[in-house]
Amino acid sequence: MTSGRYLPVGRSGCPQRGGLVSRRVLGYSVPLALLLGATLATPAPATGQYTVTALKFTVQAGGRACTIDADLYRPTGVDRAPAVLATNGFGGSKSDGSTDVIGKAFAERGYVSLVYSGLGFGNSGCLISLDDPDIDGRAASGLIDFLAGKRAADDGTKADFVTLDREGDPRVGMIGGSYGGAIQLATAAVDHRVDAIVPMITWNDLAYSLDPNNAARAVPGAFKWQWTNGFYLIGESQPLTTVNLDPSRINSLGCLHFVTDACDTVRTLNSGSYPAADTAELLAYARSVSPVSYLSRVKAPTLLVQGQADSLFNLNEATATYKTLKAQGTTAKMIWQSWGHSGGQVAGELNLSQGNLESSYVGKRVLAWFDRYLRKQKNTDTGPAFAYYRDWITDPNGTYATAGSLPVLSQKLYLSGDGKLVDNRGKVTRGSRTYSNWLVPTSHSESSLAGIVGLPDPAPYDTAGTYLGWTSEPLARATDVVGAPKAKLRVVSPTAARTQNSGNAADKLVLFAKLYDVAPDGTQTLVHRLVAPVRVPDVTRSFTVTLPGIVHRYEQGHRLRFVVAASDDAYFGNRGIKPVTVVSAPGDTGVLELPVAGG
Repeated sequence: MTSGRYLPVGRSGCPQRGGLVSRRVLGYSVPLALLLGATLATPAPATGQYTVTALKFTVQAGGRACTIDADLYRPTGVDRAPAVLATNGFGGSKSDGSTDVIGKAFAERGYVSLVYSGLGFGNSGCLISLDDPDIDGRAASGLIDFLAGKRAADDGTKADFVTLDREGDPRVGMIGGSYGGAIQLATAAVDHRVDAIVPMITWNDLAYSLDPNNAARAVPGAFKWQWTNGFYLIGESQPLTTVNLDPSRINSLGCLHFVTDACDTVRTLNSGSYPAADTAELLAYARSVSPVSYLSRVKAPTLLVQGQADSLFNLNEATATYKTLKAQGTTAKMIWQSWGHSGGQVAGELNLSQGNLESSYVGKRVLAWFDRYLRKQKNTDTGPAFAYYRDWITDPNGTYATAGSLPVLSQKLYLSGDGKLVDNRGKVTRGSRTYSNWLVPTSHSESSLAGIVGLPDPAPYDTAGTYLGWTSEPLARATDVVGAPKAKLRVVSPTAARTQNSGNAADKLVLFAKLYDVAPDGTQTLVHRLVAPVRVPDVTRSFTVTLPGIVHRYEQGHRLRFVVAASDDAYFGNRGIKPVTVVSAPGDTGVLELPVAGG
């Protein structure tokens, strides 16, 4: 990393998988109240008192009339104030223990808050449409019309107490996590009245999130079947959780509660087959409901917050969104916090249920963002361009490091034929090694839904003969890896070469790349249990794998281990047995590049 200064702030602690789960839905595996924080500047005076009014709105979205169930939180003693709009994570509602906390927390701080159950959840109507900007985004735009005084709620209630930038244009920001994060980008894309957004632990491209290929976007990846089917089952089980389900939430075209394209996508993924026409349709739909397809229309200042412990939406997702926004001139900053969908909640990190709005680093950054862009406090410091959490720091005032730019790849290691990971091509030994997959998975990174069902998750493992590993010498000094490592690889697989042009992408070779930390006693740790699935575009050519972003210190005396495995039980893998050989020579071998803080 070449950006120079690191400014420590925050609190410390050690991430633990699963976190402190108070209630688990597929938007969070941390306490559901963990969505807000405090400000770097002194908050504007507020009474701390507010009124709450339940409201219904009928909006047109996706060719349907959709009823939206909302709660309006209005601070007392305030004539006009900026508004905060928020909705739930997947499977939640306006009163799920986090969305309602948003309303209360911001009303206490002098904001008008409007929180609502997203389409297809709680007591809101219409089908689940995966935060489609033309459906969910348009529905949210109807609520902004209410905040602008352009329309009334179904009972006639009007909002004449929201700060206006001009007639019909309210001062409004949005905040929320996961499913409640993507809706912010979708809304900002279709309604430029949105003044500021804080999307947390959300996606950039659902094609990458649910069927990731870390080598080529045009080729489908390895299906993340546990996460995806968890989403699907929660959506389809709505009649069990909602009494008197709105008829507009029933789909008569094959699945119960999702739009048809979403159901077709899940069926294709579960089939394990990728015929060319079906694959093109699958990728096109997944991207159409993803920020990757509409970020060019997002102009609202954006503070991205992503979790380091997150196998659903990893750090690469926020990084891709951040780079796009910055490149097009949209104001954007990014924080990598400890917790995400896979746990990681630690003491001192953003946790509304503990009341640390004014003490957590992320919390301060969130409200400073709204002070600057909603309260128009132009002198408010919104913080650095980039900040990341360091779990190895014991000083409670030093867990976050900050920088003016993103990490860069600064260190190269080479894959030697004897299984060593060396720092110079001249040290590479000529040789070849082979592994093969079985018809059942032989490696384990995580049980994605372990936190939901409350079961323990076995430690990661790889079965002998089904993977290859390259291990460095013990490190002479502590090394901090901050960002997404990359590996340039070449493999030999005659079986895959014969089948890869069948017209069905499922016949291409699948492999999984990952990084371990090996302690002096031989204990190895898969950092945050993250892996990089790859469906190799062409085994006759070299290819580059981008691993999930990590923030991890390899302590002095530890060794870094790079592994290529044949399978992973959280993903679909190879169809058929496909042995793989990796050949190394001093002038032609695989290269692992690491973003090392400090260069």
